[in-house]
Amino acid sequence: MSATTIGALIGGAIDSMSGDDGAADGAIKGAIVANVLKVALPLVVTYAVGWAVLRGAGELKAVVFGGDDVKEKRA
Repeated sequence: MSATTIGALIGGAIDSMSGDDGAADGAIKGAIVANVLKVALPLVVTYAVGWAVLRGAGELKAVVFGGDDVKEKRA
């Protein structure tokens, strides 16, 4: 199943729990959220991994070329 279909099913199920009207508007909102997350989540994960690598490279450089810089950054 695609993310859009799963999002629509989850959104519809959540919306039908309220007992108001049908579950169609919840299904539409769930499908939209699923499509937004398909784009946003990989960007966020890529940014976080890149940030962690750059931070680790900076720490490694500080350890190799000057041990005092590491203590100053953490203080």
